[in-house]
Amino acid sequence: MAYSLDLRQRVVAYIEAGGKITEASKIYKIGKASIYRWLNRVDLSPTKVERRHRKLDWEALKKDVEENPDARLIDRAKKFGVRPSVVYYALKKMKINRKKKNYVIEKETGRNELSTIEC
Repeated sequence: MAYSLDLRQRVVAYIEAGGKITEASKIYKIGKASIYRWLNRVDLSPTKVERRHRKLDWEALKKDVEENPDARLIDRAKKFGVRPSVVYYALKKMKINRKKKNYVIEKETGRNELSTIEC
C-alpha cells in the first residue's frame, strides 16, 4: 500500500529542515530506502503501476481448443509463441481440462468367440 502524499511531504519537509534520514525513519516508521527515493523524485505523488499485458490471448486459446481438441500443450505453445506451462495455467484458470478418449482395446475374449460360433 502506498504512503499518503501528506506523509511524504511531511517527511521530506522534516529532512529539508535539517532532520536526519535515520531519525525521520524512526519517527514516521518508514524505511530509509523509501525516504531516499522520495528525496530523489521531483513529484512525490504515488506512481501507478500498470498491469502487465499478457502474451496469450485467452479467447484465441479457447477457440483453438474447440477447433483442435486433441492438440498437445507443446503444439499450442508453439502456435501462440509461449511456453507450455503458460498454456497449461491458462487452461487451468479457464477450467478446461483434457478429456482422454476411452479407447477399448478389444481382446479376443470368450464373447467374441461365442458370437462367431452362434452365427
